Amino acid sequence: MNENKKYSLLYIGRDNNFIQFLNENSDKFTFYLKENPLFANEFLNNNKDITIDVIICETNLPGSNGIEVYKMLSKKLFYKNTPFILVNDKEFTPDTIKYALENGISDYFVKPINANDLLIRIEYLILFKKTHHIKNQSKKIKYKKTKYKIPTTKRIFDIVFSGLALLILSPILLLTALIIWIDSGFKGNVFYKSKRVGTGYKIFDFYKFRSMKIGADKELKDLKTLNQYQETEPFEIDFDKECPRCKKLGHPCSTILIIGDKKICENFYLAQKKQNANSTFIKIMNDPRITRFGKFIRKTSIDELPQLINVLKGDMSIVGNRPLPLYEAELLTSDNWTERFLAPAGITGLWQISKRGKADMSEEERKNLDNEYAKKNSFWFDIKIILKTIPALFQKENV
Repeated sequence: MNENKKYSLLYIGRDNNFIQFLNENSDKFTFYLKENPLFANEFLNNNKDITIDVIICETNLPGSNGIEVYKMLSKKLFYKNTPFILVNDKEFTPDTIKYALENGISDYFVKPINANDLLIRIEYLILFKKTHHIKNQSKKIKYKKTKYKIPTTKRIFDIVFSGLALLILSPILLLTALIIWIDSGFKGNVFYKSKRVGTGYKIFDFYKFRSMKIGADKELKDLKTLNQYQETEPFEIDFDKECPRCKKLGHPCSTILIIGDKKICENFYLAQKKQNANSTFIKIMNDPRITRFGKFIRKTSIDELPQLINVLKGDMSIVGNRPLPLYEAELLTSDNWTERFLAPAGITGLWQISKRGKADMSEEERKNLDNEYAKKNSFWFDIKIILKTIPALFQKENV
């Protein structure tokens, strides 16, 4: 949670207790109060220069309701992608929840509200809107990827650094390519190319020296039991089980997710997913597919050198979050992990210098470090990471 960020909030309603709640948390929110939809509409029309991060609206208003207010305001182009949250004094009925979510409401809260819970949810909703621009065309919701632009200073540094590195390291690159080719019986490509997902979910061709035998990808499904990040026996999400919290409350305890033709509340889905051993990240311990020379170039990180070409092309930066294979990136859908895609993709990064050589690095630790870099990244922070990367290369274990 970004404790230094103050979010701009428009509240539509006149609940004195909620207004007092906002006043008590004025260190977290800059807020505007409008008693009814007409005043809110007038305010938004006359103050287009004011950035509203989130709109919070009472579910029940004199002569109207929060869902209809959302429908009215969402027609405005400048407002369309602002998160909209309903608040209510009593529990929402399942029908109300279903109707609200089907009509585009971002979330709902029952008062009294915990300030930190609200902050966390607002941060996620704003982050999601940055990552996915939502357009309504022919009544179908479509998602458009946000294009990330590397800062000019960082891009110039990347070009100069990668260009010089490729020139200086060219003898090592040529020798490595020759050995891989000979070791493979003069067959196959010396480079391994795969589709990776980088900043803003951009997909690009990712280059490494091939450290595995030819056809290694086909053997991956047979080696999942060796996954470093796998913690328990795998199992499928059980949609037939009833969420204990929903059962106790008598209504959904969180947003209802529709997956295929199945329905499940978000809290129960995430609880089951957390236990699922089909881990997002895959790292095989003592991978039998790696060649003898492949172990050496991995140990010394020589296999990573072709990524300098990706940096020169602009697909990646020298420092950033590691670009993920498609099968990993498509699983990062929960609130906590999307922020990593708002930082540049890079050869080295925060988790490499923090955890390199430690086989006990968990999936959650890795993702937390990715998110931390997304929040902190700057030119001088990058320089600090580069300086720490060199000694990290010589640690015993290869991660």
